[in-house]
Amino acid sequence: MLNITLIGYGKMGKMIASLAEQHGCKVKSIIDPHQEGCEKEIREDLLGEVCIDFTQPQSVLDNIKKVAAAGKHMVVGTTGWNKYEDEVRKIVEANNIGLVFGANFSIGMNIFNRIVRYAASLCDKFPIYDVCGWEMHHNQKADSPSGTAIQLAETIISQSSTKETAIYDRLNRPINKSELHFASLRGGSEPGWHNIIFDSENDTIELSHHVRSRACFATGALKAAQWISVHKGMYSFNQMMEDLLC
Repeated sequence: MLNITLIGYGKMGKMIASLAEQHGCKVKSIIDPHQEGCEKEIREDLLGEVCIDFTQPQSVLDNIKKVAAAGKHMVVGTTGWNKYEDEVRKIVEANNIGLVFGANFSIGMNIFNRIVRYAASLCDKFPIYDVCGWEMHHNQKADSPSGTAIQLAETIISQSSTKETAIYDRLNRPINKSELHFASLRGGSEPGWHNIIFDSENDTIELSHHVRSRACFATGALKAAQWISVHKGMYSFNQMMEDLLC
């Protein structure tokens, strides 16, 4: 069994804890200053071999510094901290640890992103098709657009000869040919729904990934914990998947 520490005990932390043993992991400790019954701060003696962080963007950098100083590996599922990526990479290298990060830890979404990439490359050969996307999440989600929406938009743009910029905000004008519109909806308890549309005057090709349970994210995070426990350096979840798919 791999000993893990959960940093953040919200919905995702609780889901990971409930599935840990099924995936060869044992929860050594749970750290969350806002949750009753949890440890209040990161201390070296509390940490397992791998720490899994699902907290808030403003907390991530400090959490990584403390975990890295203790020489422990890390999985970061929190989004919205991209501006610190270069600094985090230096911290990881200086402390000789492993870290996996991602906008979405769903194995299915990672496969979906590859499908979107291929579909975008095919449709790009036929100018009759235009492309757009939308995503929906629950009314408690802190960021908009989702990190996954940004990732999908970047994937489409990388395969397009016309799309250069993603637009996530409301448009009060006709969209430019070089712009990719990716809309966001927030409401209810939806855990995650992403839709890509390739549309022409004659037909529509629609690709969709719809999460039924947060268990898909928890499963991916636990898989990442197992993988990073024997790796050093900083990797995206996509890079981890590339290694597993080889």
